[in-house]
Amino acid sequence: MARGKKHGPEEVIPKLREAEVLISQGSTQELAAKQIGATKQTLIRWRKEYGGFRMDQAKHLTQEDGA
Repeated sequence: MARGKKHGPEEVIPKLREAEVLISQGSTQELAAKQIGATKQTLIRWRKEYGGFRMDQAKHLTQEDGA
């Protein structure tokens, strides 16, 4: 099974925001996911994992992972 690139929180959060805007404008989850370059399942997983985060919180997570 081929796997794609592993995205960090700093990449995921802007993509999630873009997807949320698309969904609020009437797009489906499938179309929003495709628009941001992810699958529907990835979008759902990202929403569970990073849904309420802001960029400054994502940078904090990245710093903790590197330490």
